[in-house]
Amino acid sequence: MFEFITDEEERGQVGIGTLIVFIAMVLVAAIAAGVLINTAGFLQSKSQETGQQSSKQVSNRLQEVVTTGTVNQSDGTIHTVNVTVTQAPGAGEIDLSNATINWIGPQGTETLTHTDSTETGWEFKTHAVKNTDNSDTVLNDADDRFNIEFELQDYSNGPAAAPNNLAEGSEVTIKINTMSGATTSIRFTVPESLGQKQAIEL
Repeated sequence: MFEFITDEEERGQVGIGTLIVFIAMVLVAAIAAGVLINTAGFLQSKSQETGQQSSKQVSNRLQEVVTTGTVNQSDGTIHTVNVTVTQAPGAGEIDLSNATINWIGPQGTETLTHTDSTETGWEFKTHAVKNTDNSDTVLNDADDRFNIEFELQDYSNGPAAAPNNLAEGSEVTIKINTMSGATTSIRFTVPESLGQKQAIEL
């Protein structure tokens, strides 16, 4: 009439319940571990990518060799500026055709692109001085040297969109931004007396 549960049966039921809870905990832990591993892998890849980008921004810079100006003999102003550049130590390949340049001068700020990339506005030109592989615009060797040329208006003899010639005492800052995000700043002041020189180091 009455059914009695023995101690062995009670222990068996408790054991099965404990086993079920244990299995559930193992499954939850496995899922959590999988999520953590995937997240760690994603964060690692992102950190490596960010680190590489940051490294390029620091290392893929240009280095100024010399900056010169060509003098307009009629009034003693600078009508063309040439900046000779090379790779900074540790820099990788730098394509000047993909660079943008900010010219900050007496008449304000201008943003220039390479002359082959667009056909409007004031642009900068490049000329190879020393090029190990005959590439038109790419510095990929420590011995490479390129001139970056800025032709000013020169009383309507130069580009119409360019600023006026640089008078004595004019201050200019040039910021060259490579495709990797690195920036090289070059600052110069036109000497107070140009004399009869045809060209002068700035």
